[in-house]
Amino acid sequence: MTSPADPPNGAGASGPGLKLLAVTACPTGIAHTYMAAEKLAQAAESLGHAMKVETQGSIGAENVLSDNDVRDADGIIIAADKDVDRSRFVGKRVLVVGVAEGIHHPERLIEQVRSAPVYDGDGSAAGRSGTGGGGATGSAAGGSKGRSLTYKALMNGVSYMIPFVVVGGLLIAVSLALGGDTTPKGIVIPDDSFWKSVNDIGVIGFQLMIPILSGYIAYAIADRPALVPGMVGGWIAAHGELYDSEAGAGFIGAIVTGFLAGYLVRWIKMVKVPKFVQPIMPIIVIPIVATSALGLFFIYVLGEPIAWVFEHLTDWLGGLTGTSAALLGTILGLMIAFDMGGPVNKTAFLFGAGLVSKNPEVMGMCAAAIPVPPLGQGLATLIRRRMFDDQERETGLAALFMGFFGITEGAIPFAAARPARVIPANMLGGAVAGAVAGLASVEDNVPHGGPIVAMLGAVDGVPMFFVAVVIGTAATALTTIALMSLGGGAAQGGGDASGPGAAVGGGGVPGPVREPALVGVATASAAGAASAPAPAAVSEGASADRADQVLSGYLTEQTVRERLAADGKEAAIREMAELLATSGKVADVAELVRAALAREEQGTTGLGEEIAIPHAKTDAVTEPVVGFARSPEGIEWGALDDTKAKLVFMIAVPEAAAGDEHLRILALLSRKLMSAEFRERLLEAADEAAILRVLGEIE
Repeated sequence: MTSPADPPNGAGASGPGLKLLAVTACPTGIAHTYMAAEKLAQAAESLGHAMKVETQGSIGAENVLSDNDVRDADGIIIAADKDVDRSRFVGKRVLVVGVAEGIHHPERLIEQVRSAPVYDGDGSAAGRSGTGGGGATGSAAGGSKGRSLTYKALMNGVSYMIPFVVVGGLLIAVSLALGGDTTPKGIVIPDDSFWKSVNDIGVIGFQLMIPILSGYIAYAIADRPALVPGMVGGWIAAHGELYDSEAGAGFIGAIVTGFLAGYLVRWIKMVKVPKFVQPIMPIIVIPIVATSALGLFFIYVLGEPIAWVFEHLTDWLGGLTGTSAALLGTILGLMIAFDMGGPVNKTAFLFGAGLVSKNPEVMGMCAAAIPVPPLGQGLATLIRRRMFDDQERETGLAALFMGFFGITEGAIPFAAARPARVIPANMLGGAVAGAVAGLASVEDNVPHGGPIVAMLGAVDGVPMFFVAVVIGTAATALTTIALMSLGGGAAQGGGDASGPGAAVGGGGVPGPVREPALVGVATASAAGAASAPAPAAVSEGASADRADQVLSGYLTEQTVRERLAADGKEAAIREMAELLATSGKVADVAELVRAALAREEQGTTGLGEEIAIPHAKTDAVTEPVVGFARSPEGIEWGALDDTKAKLVFMIAVPEAAAGDEHLRILALLSRKLMSAEFRERLLEAADEAAILRVLGEIE
């Protein structure tokens, strides 16, 4: 199957032109992956070169580069804002830039790739263009580049960690629910039972969670040589017995070891070594040196402070038992919610567990706070679904389940992704829950937390226990939403006030609310139509027939308007929503407007090239519907190239239909609209009927 990135009819495949390859990829934005592919292919054709482009969209890679392609290539351009595996390009000239560069300066990139450095396999040669974004192994010169690298590295670790959290947590929860017995030692599963085996499998998943987070942070910074030191460092961070601590460093320790391993390996790569040593550097020398150095550093340098914190926190808590119950509950709740399995959390939990037989009220405070972080984050994904991407919403459902069973770690993916917003929200909710439980003298007679202990009869004062949990959960959810809204947590490329570099120290990074799977699969016929001129011989009747089927019939004469009256983005979205309502497929215009504006808060839908495609996934519409209108004067939409939007499409789909169909519509539109000739004819069409005939070319 061909791709729109293939030169039409073999253009540039013969003669003096170069044989070039490209990879485009974008974790955010609408169709930027395909826009960059189109622009690069068109530029190569115009310059007389052959180019094949691999697009790595949200659904997967298309038009994948083969070994033969790479062998014969004169150069490779990687225009991406996500990590792209470069191991297949060893020995080739590789130019690495941000995806925006592929859209706006394709001709310049084609010229630059002629003199790009040869990739040597360890990432040290293939530098990133100064005009691009940060990269996994690029030079990342300048503040914005380092910022991008930090953000992408953290997001890389979080995305790989999430399946381990979900699988491990759910297996543990199910085994506790179906096979656990309430005992003075907590909820215990008999050793010889089937559910003990299920629990053991879940525990393995949880144990791997921290090393995976650390390892893939390091991998994103320094490629494969950093994977082993990152994972081993994460394992050490998670196992406090290696540095005389009763609790490991948790996910915060994993973030520390991940960044330390990544940047340590990057530094080692810069060391000049004899030529005969170079082949074994990435597979033997670098992993061994970095793993040993990082492991020993954590055990002998960082481990001591962690053990000291654990010991002194325990002593400090022991001196608080005579204070008011509300104050003690607040402090325990803050500690429980802070690092979710780290030394601070473990100190509070073990303090409560140690007093179960003497003072079960202390464990009652802990038990109420334990489920609040996962329940609160899960509730936030339900209240403001549009602030979270598809993966986060799924993780939120799992977090709700884990919270019910007292598994605080269910909130770790959210806290690791945006610590400056989520951790304070978790702590507030935990403090509230602990204080309410303390005031109500709630007692927990087993060392475990969450609603499950109340359901199994281990709690005295069940009504107030649930009141504490509900209030704490609501406080966490609402605070998370407020902090994300105020801090632009859902904004593409937005960041915490503390800056991305603060992640290591418990600060914040840009929120991981990404453009949710907007680009992916398009048919070969639509791809071919992207750069082809309109067939002149098509009759009026045939054009009308095709127009009736524009985008599967989602765009019709009813949803086309020759001219927008609005002069601003918000007004334009309202006008477009009213236009879609004429189709009879919009049940709630106001809700559709709210959904579309909420999407704009996550990042502009202005694509550049005078195009905007606002869209919404909402049950305010009963079926997928697409509208189009023109604005001759243009509307300021915040596009990457600063152009005003003159061609405005609006897409609305029900939540249930927001999968591949949504992707297909966006991919078809983005590819076709990359043709300047198509855009010009769309702008010059005399009336709505003529506009619809032009749009009928989108198949």
